[in-house]
Amino acid sequence: MYYIGYDIGSSSIKAALVDGDTNQPVSVVSHPDTEMPIDSPHKGWAEQNPECWWEHVVAATRKLLADQPKAVRDGVAGVGISYQMHGLVLVGNDHKALRPSIIWCDSRAVEPGNEALNHLGASACYTHLLNAPGNFTASKLKWVRDHEPEVYNKIHKMMLPGDFLALRMTGECTTTPSGLSEGIMWDFKEDAPAEFAFDEFGIKEEFIPNIRPTFSSQGQLMASAAEALGVPAGIPVAYRAGDQPNNAMSLGALNPGEIAATGGTSGVVYGIVDRLVFDPKSRVNSFAHVNHTKADPRIGVLLCINGAGSQYRWVRQHVAASGSSYGEMEEQMRSVPMNSDGLRVLPFGNGAERILDNQDVGSHFINLQFNRHSKAHVYRAALEGIAFSFAFGMDILKELGLEVNKIRVGNDNLFQSGVFANTVATLLSTEIELVETTGAVGAAKAVGYTLGHKATLEQAMSGLSIEKTVRPLNVNGQLEHGYQTWKEDLMRLVTA
Repeated sequence: MYYIGYDIGSSSIKAALVDGDTNQPVSVVSHPDTEMPIDSPHKGWAEQNPECWWEHVVAATRKLLADQPKAVRDGVAGVGISYQMHGLVLVGNDHKALRPSIIWCDSRAVEPGNEALNHLGASACYTHLLNAPGNFTASKLKWVRDHEPEVYNKIHKMMLPGDFLALRMTGECTTTPSGLSEGIMWDFKEDAPAEFAFDEFGIKEEFIPNIRPTFSSQGQLMASAAEALGVPAGIPVAYRAGDQPNNAMSLGALNPGEIAATGGTSGVVYGIVDRLVFDPKSRVNSFAHVNHTKADPRIGVLLCINGAGSQYRWVRQHVAASGSSYGEMEEQMRSVPMNSDGLRVLPFGNGAERILDNQDVGSHFINLQFNRHSKAHVYRAALEGIAFSFAFGMDILKELGLEVNKIRVGNDNLFQSGVFANTVATLLSTEIELVETTGAVGAAKAVGYTLGHKATLEQAMSGLSIEKTVRPLNVNGQLEHGYQTWKEDLMRLVTA
């Protein structure tokens, strides 16, 4: 018995085949080889064609199963879907998209979200939705209602990207409580769709697809979809969640005090708590985790740092010698002491930062000395600055009562750097486990839990390979001193 998991990103589709008996991946692929296009017809807009996702899901699945024997292809028992969060897909009565999807990084709905916050009231938004409406899915529908009435009047259902892919597979319009929470459409007090806010956003009750649990049969594959994918017809879509909660689940972060982090283009920290918690300053967001129920709450508190890997990539492209690899840069900076001989970097050059009250402060190199600092100093200072921004964000999470018992990260991106990982572990006084897994593998494993082949979700996520454990360094407060100096620089900038 086998399971297929998908991770639907904005740049590519990842697909994984997992053996249900061993609970280990058989194959993991990505498609396409070049990034999927994102259209930006106006400044701040970001759109993708939902049918493009489906075409690449088909191609990725064919690639995944190309070398597998017929017994394996015929043995696929179900599929799971992880997807880019916060996007808006609108379909008509024929189940076809009415317009391109307004995806997560589109900023056109900021003002509609601010209007909704003022009209609904901050107290109602935070106590019921756990968030300000912001630039999330509900606010994007409000924008469509106000600016594209010809589209709005044809809406049959509003969906998240994962909902649309499930529709293409099953022919059924469905969603999940976790998905509605990420779109700021779930009332945590009532444990139901947030009908008190529907009029403000232009959400008609009939726009909401049928709601299914995260771990459930969410429809069976139609014959046409099964033929396109090369898998048996009638197997269920048995799991669906946004990419950040799915990534946390894939890393085994399911219970209070467990933290998952990523260090890609942006940096993300996703921590689990067992109560309804919100940040009245909207520096972080709170969503229903994959295993959340009203009786046994599991809330994922999401912290995002836009200027993470993007800062270090800029340094490699514009400071390092042409063709330099990250490994070569890591080797060169080994001769540079902690705190980079006083050179400090504020890595916030990738747009407004929520953790800085949505200020766009830019990236800054502070105390650069021409006769003292080399390229290697710049490399290390950049990584330390990104690590300091993680510590700054974690201070916010701790302020909200989040405990930090363990941090798990994927064995990729920034956490492959010893300098970066050691700095974060030391500042947070906690171990960091580098785990060899992907979101697509986690989505596939979740199918086994839904189908009852694994007794618990913890069992379904078992078998993780801990590639490395990074422990805090005993450096007598040197890094903490550097962090405090860095934070003073930042505070002068954001309060200027």
